[in-house]
Amino acid sequence: MAKIQQSSSPGTRWDRAVVIGGGYAGLVTARVLADHFTEVLVLERDPMDADTGVHPHVPQGYHAHALLARGGDALERLFPGLRAELAELGAPVFDYGERISFLLPTGYAPTTTVGVPVQTFTRDELERRLRQWVLALPAVRLLAATRCETVTSSVPGRLDRVRYRTDGAATSDDVTADLVVDASGRTTKIDAWLGEARIPMSAKSVIKAKITYTSACYERPPQDELDFDVAYQMAFAPGVPRGGVILAVEHHRWMCSLFGVSDHVPPTDDDGYLDFAHSLGNPRLAEQIKRGTRQGEISRYTNPGDEWRLHHKNARWPERLIAIGDALCVFNPVYGQGLTVAALEAELLDGLLRRRRAQASGLDGLSRAYLRAAAKVIQVPWTMATSSDLMWSPEGQPLSARFAHWYNRHVFALAVRDQDVWARFVRVLNMTAPPTLLFRPRVLGGVLRHAFTRRSG
Repeated sequence: MAKIQQSSSPGTRWDRAVVIGGGYAGLVTARVLADHFTEVLVLERDPMDADTGVHPHVPQGYHAHALLARGGDALERLFPGLRAELAELGAPVFDYGERISFLLPTGYAPTTTVGVPVQTFTRDELERRLRQWVLALPAVRLLAATRCETVTSSVPGRLDRVRYRTDGAATSDDVTADLVVDASGRTTKIDAWLGEARIPMSAKSVIKAKITYTSACYERPPQDELDFDVAYQMAFAPGVPRGGVILAVEHHRWMCSLFGVSDHVPPTDDDGYLDFAHSLGNPRLAEQIKRGTRQGEISRYTNPGDEWRLHHKNARWPERLIAIGDALCVFNPVYGQGLTVAALEAELLDGLLRRRRAQASGLDGLSRAYLRAAAKVIQVPWTMATSSDLMWSPEGQPLSARFAHWYNRHVFALAVRDQDVWARFVRVLNMTAPPTLLFRPRVLGGVLRHAFTRRSG
């Protein structure tokens, strides 16, 4: 494990930060805060140590995860050498266009170099490695098996006093922090904290899109020499309600997640699981499931939809409290955006703290500045994800979602035969380019011609 070089940013460090939640978002946050605070206290409700991977209260953690290219770059900046460390365990690094069998609704994507490197691994191994790096930092102190009971105010206008209790303790403890970060995930209790402080709860944007994931890990036959590291079939409303992905991951294994919308629920028994995989248009998933040896259990998780807590619009938001990761915005996992957005939010927080230390401007106003800037990070992936999810809703779709869905369908039709369009789509999907890249004249013209041709035919 490489050693993280501590920040040499100018300015005096603040005394204490408290991170509520020791999962992925909490770890990347603690990594950043360790550069700016003398003590970073991480409260984690599950028992764990440096060797723990995914823990029980992260039900989605046992399923296939994608770290988009932009997220991989962000993690490498925060944890230099992480990519090589995972690669030593067998987590492959490859060009997105070369080693993926990607079945779009219009056919298979081209197999071609697109200049977007990615790495595949399990969430379990990723969290284990990050936890080892973070807990080795002198400033970080983990309190495992410890629940945050509430966050209250030490002075008016702030929520900065954390009350917590460790399992088995007779009484609770209180600590006042210069900054409190809610990284407790989708089960956050932040509404209760605000209510107890007589602060209005933030509005939410909620998109219902029930998707069930059923996942299993398989040992790959050692003689396998295949031409792909990822096989994927995307779901697409309304005619493709089933999909799946199988990823080559560390220790010579496949991580497979099958997913279905609404009543298309992948089974948790081996025969039913394989039958569901056979029902997909991409046969590579079923082939590898059939040939592999399953390790561990088959896990199921149902994601009810997307939820964004609009804290940046809360006019009475308190000082010294922020949220990150799923505690701020829950994305549909099928798009692989959550891990990347949390890493970008952590980098954003790092930049804000760095500037404030250099300017000796203190922490007042940081919460609002962070939440406004985080909203800009969230907006693009949120729009991309929810435009697709809205098309599964029986309650009608807004014009913007219908247009995006129509446009994407024609982009996919172009991408299967045009390597340039496919490369553009990959860059947008991996958040290394803005969505406007798909509206440049060359692509827009192709979309209009394809739409006109279909209509004329």
